[in-house]
Amino acid sequence: MFSRRHPFLFFIMVMSTIAGMFVMFIVVLTVISATIMKSDLKAIKVNDANVGIIEMTGPIISSKETIENIKNFREKSSIKAIVIRIDSPGGSVGPSQEIYREIVKTKKIKKIVASMGSVAASGGYYAAASCDKIVANPGTITGSIGVIMEYANFKEIVQKIGLVPVVIKSGEYKDMGSPMRDIKDNERKLLQNVVNEIHSQFVRDAAHGRNIDIETMNKLADGRIYTGEAALSLNLVDSLGNLDDAVELAGELAGIKGKIKTVYPEEDKTEFFRKLITSLFKDAHISGTAADYFRYIIN
Repeated sequence: MFSRRHPFLFFIMVMSTIAGMFVMFIVVLTVISATIMKSDLKAIKVNDANVGIIEMTGPIISSKETIENIKNFREKSSIKAIVIRIDSPGGSVGPSQEIYREIVKTKKIKKIVASMGSVAASGGYYAAASCDKIVANPGTITGSIGVIMEYANFKEIVQKIGLVPVVIKSGEYKDMGSPMRDIKDNERKLLQNVVNEIHSQFVRDAAHGRNIDIETMNKLADGRIYTGEAALSLNLVDSLGNLDDAVELAGELAGIKGKIKTVYPEEDKTEFFRKLITSLFKDAHISGTAADYFRYIIN
């Protein structure tokens, strides 16, 4: 009777019921799959591997993943040595320094070799310098030991548009580097001092890692880039070779006998399922809250 009088409402009720059952099915499937996947992850072992390979690819924006991978390999008794495969033009100072420190701590326990890909410059070289040995390709672009700070000045554009920036600040230097005005001489001097200080830290750490005196490293650290071949002649790297050569060297340093077996960090097997669920809800126009809920479940 209800369906005849209110066919549209009846249709809505039916579809809501079906949608509810679908959601419940997804919830159950998600929980079951997550449980199985987590069990599989716990069961994964690398006892048959003895050299761990960690990839550092792209700009260094965060150190979190690299540090976690280093720690995991450091704690696994089966891993006797680690190879850091670097293919990065550099990045932020803080993350590069954090990776440097983690490698320094780890090499007290296990041997670590840096393998340079097409480019390992600036922050990429910062990280490599902390390793026991560095292996580069002849054509690898490396070096770029230096610090740069830059910003764009939109003052003239703003004036042409007719905008008048209003700044309320708590201190003289709080808006230092603002793109809305010219930089003052005392501000430029202050920023230059910051750049110089960070550069000194870079030179000091690179010199210590490479066992080169600071004066010599200072001459090399003027921001220029080097090929792997040139870097070898300057003692910025130890040998020329590819990733396999770096792995062999790591095994040799660690005293590994017989065939070397490598392993990469375990991938999160729930990531694919997480993306699938999120995609399903997105396509079905389900609210963000629901998508967040399922993402939480399979974490």
